[in-house]
Amino acid sequence: MSAVKLLKKGELKMNTGSKNGKLHTINIYVLHLILLLAMPCFMNASVPGVKNDGKWTVVIDPGHGGKDSGARGLISNEKDINLAIALKTGEYIGQNCRNAVVIYTRKDDSTVDLIERPRIANRNNADLFISIHANATKISKSVTGAETYIMGPALNQENLEVAMKENEVILLEDDYSTKYQGFDPKSEESYIIFSLTQNIYRKQSLDLAWMIQTQFTERVNRKDRGVKQAGFWVLYNTAMPSVLVETGFITNPAEEKYLNSNTGQEYLASAIYRACRDYMNEIDKRSNISAAARQEDPPANRQETPVSRNAGQLVFMVQVNATATRTEIKPENFRGLTDVVEISTDNRYKYATGSFTEYSEAVNYRKKVESIYPDAFVIAVKDNKILPLQQALEQKRKK
Repeated sequence: MSAVKLLKKGELKMNTGSKNGKLHTINIYVLHLILLLAMPCFMNASVPGVKNDGKWTVVIDPGHGGKDSGARGLISNEKDINLAIALKTGEYIGQNCRNAVVIYTRKDDSTVDLIERPRIANRNNADLFISIHANATKISKSVTGAETYIMGPALNQENLEVAMKENEVILLEDDYSTKYQGFDPKSEESYIIFSLTQNIYRKQSLDLAWMIQTQFTERVNRKDRGVKQAGFWVLYNTAMPSVLVETGFITNPAEEKYLNSNTGQEYLASAIYRACRDYMNEIDKRSNISAAARQEDPPANRQETPVSRNAGQLVFMVQVNATATRTEIKPENFRGLTDVVEISTDNRYKYATGSFTEYSEAVNYRKKVESIYPDAFVIAVKDNKILPLQQALEQKRKK
């Protein structure tokens, strides 16, 4: 019986104990292995959040590299896609987040052992760890979409197989059996260890993962495969909120072409950056620290009027910004734009410009706006509510 099935059935013999003030569930048959593997996490664990100087350290990990090509498509290798998106993501963060420092686990086509990637984050006392990958499947070439993982036991066979695929890079390393204390990435039973250690960063990792998926759906119009969990070694030993992003399927010809295009890479990188920015802003707000993005703190005594024009009519607009706190609508706050409106949704404030009945007109307007807002994108709005773009386009076609 597979480890996933055993975990679901609850047939593994477990004991519950306490270590360093934290509760842990221990499998009595793998206790020695667990203590060896988990020790770095216990020693490096700290309270999540920004450091005293207010600076965020974001470690970006382009998956695979060097002798490890990762998944292969018809025209490309995963390692190259990962690196391109990672570098663009770091560039966005570096240019737009004044109190964030970006560190890469690799910046070229070099080989970095899987065990070393989280160590880089831990040594630099990172606040966020983002591992970027491209997905693959043997099931069907038609499978598409983006998904984001957090650390945890796989709850189904599909998630487990994704983790096993990403962990197999271990087998390319010298003396991997000793280095990883006997962990076998191809053995389902080895993955039991990932269910036995409490992850004190689960909530923060989950928040970031959902923000990334929201950006992929709203910003990039990718198929949303959701937030999932599985036993990824690269996330297991990190001592900070951590996620692993699967940006799309290299085994789908159309999606592989998109992942290799400059437009696709820019959009995906922009989405990850925006999620990081929003996450950092939210934590900074709770910590009474100035916002991470380059924006002025809005006055506390203003009142804004939400979108009221075009009542009952479906229109297309160009979104230029989204924040957790309101921004005063005036040209200097929006790089000179004078036609900006606020749309409030899900405790967030989104700011859009332009109003068009035809999608093509909004697309043309976005091309003009992107010179000052490179990550601007088209949204559909009706009665001050943002609709899924595909749904809005279908409504327009039916008329």
